[in-house]
Amino acid sequence: MAVAMGRPFAIQSCLSSSFCSLSKNINKSSFGAAETFFPAKPSSTRCKTIAVHAQQRPTWLPGLDPPPYLDGTLAGDFGFDPLGLGEDPQSLKWYVQAELVHSRFAMAGVAGILFTDLLRVTGIRKLPVWYEAGAVKFEFASTRTLIVVQLLLMGFAETKRYMDFVSPGSQAKEGSFFGLESALEGLEPG
Repeated sequence: MAVAMGRPFAIQSCLSSSFCSLSKNINKSSFGAAETFFPAKPSSTRCKTIAVHAQQRPTWLPGLDPPPYLDGTLAGDFGFDPLGLGEDPQSLKWYVQAELVHSRFAMAGVAGILFTDLLRVTGIRKLPVWYEAGAVKFEFASTRTLIVVQLLLMGFAETKRYMDFVSPGSQAKEGSFFGLESALEGLEPG
């Protein structure tokens, strides 16, 4: 028997006694069966339909009700919030934006790994393998310089993102982003 999450399903009536006797061993209460009927005699070949209703939506742990503030409207919402961090709607909006940025960084990291490996494998550049790149001393800048540049650039980008989250559309105003404001107009905050 296949378990379908999020949709009601039914086991149709059977013709063989082997299926009927097998069906008697199903734990109906765990599936939320409404009404079942099995013949008294095991040799009988007649079975009624078993109506089984699964949960309304899939959750991270089947059978567990999701918190009321996680209503399934967010992408990837399977009701997992054991610490209750998303109870505050403003915090939940911020977490959504933080997860978007996290996923974008992950995608950029994968693209960087694939691109540098392609350059290394084809012999265009002599680059280290991505997991050994942190141990290599680069000639174009010191580690301290790289850290300072990273902090300045990422600090600027994250500050602009936070300001747009607090006041949506504020970073698309003229003079707020080096003349590139028209490219930011109409986008979601963050």
